[in-house]
Amino acid sequence: MTATKARTRRLEIPNIENATVRAGTHVVQLTNLDKVFWPELGLTKRDLLRYYTDVSAALLPHLKNRAMVMKRYPNGIHGDWFFMKRTPSPKPEWLETCEIMHKSKGLIAFPMVQDLASLLWVVNLGCIDLNPWYAKCDDVDRPDYLHFDLDPVEGAGFDRVLETAIVVRDALTQLGMAPLAKTSGSKGMHIYVGIVRGPVQKEVWRFAKTLAKGLEQLRPELITAEYRVANRPRGRVLVDYNQNAWGHTLASVYSVRPTVQATVSTPVTWEEVEAGFEITDFTMANVPERVRRLGDLWKPLLATGRRFQLKRLMGRT
Repeated sequence: MTATKARTRRLEIPNIENATVRAGTHVVQLTNLDKVFWPELGLTKRDLLRYYTDVSAALLPHLKNRAMVMKRYPNGIHGDWFFMKRTPSPKPEWLETCEIMHKSKGLIAFPMVQDLASLLWVVNLGCIDLNPWYAKCDDVDRPDYLHFDLDPVEGAGFDRVLETAIVVRDALTQLGMAPLAKTSGSKGMHIYVGIVRGPVQKEVWRFAKTLAKGLEQLRPELITAEYRVANRPRGRVLVDYNQNAWGHTLASVYSVRPTVQATVSTPVTWEEVEAGFEITDFTMANVPERVRRLGDLWKPLLATGRRFQLKRLMGRT
């Protein structure tokens, strides 16, 4: 057991409506902890905060030094939700921000989740899932991963998503990459490849589009890369390259999703993908124990020495 994990488990979210907790050297105000976020399961905002506390040791390295796009559900999964980019005021003096220039809205200071305190602060705003920027704050236009969102079109079951994941994996592996997989926690899967920073976002997006279109031609009975929803053929799986577009985000690894079952975007092994599973196999109730048992299956995505040099493929796809 590491010291970090021990400290994480000792932090308690109290059984009172509003609480002040100390996370490391910072104090965080938590509010409306009794509010029910999942009526069907009887789960509250407190339960959500406890979950993120439990998985924080594995989660935080994947969020650190990245702008966080806040997707807020202040009244739970069935209430109105909204995106928020600019850090709300007032904010704790210790909260770090990342400034990104937007053409339409000027310079926006996004919050960054750098530690357990800032994680609790963001989740307390009603953020059920976490949506980090695809590049680190010191160079927001140069992604350090390439990713694909596999989304079933109407008429396609999750078995087709699993089949598509293997097709995408094989294509990336043939190029010399080491892709990692996770459930989206919603309907599909996410495939990520750690890349060496260098190509700008538009170049990464262009590469992803070319690959997705190629897979569509290779397996037209299974895969579509059609951007327009109305034109996507029934029963196919969308290999969505457009999540690499500027400003787009995906739910992070270990994010709880606003589903009735409180499913979680969970790292899976390729052996598990080949054997098959269901999205609902991974929930807020069982993922913390899975992480304690298996560790962070996406730790390789953090290793700088294992990143793929995408730049050398530019112009070949």
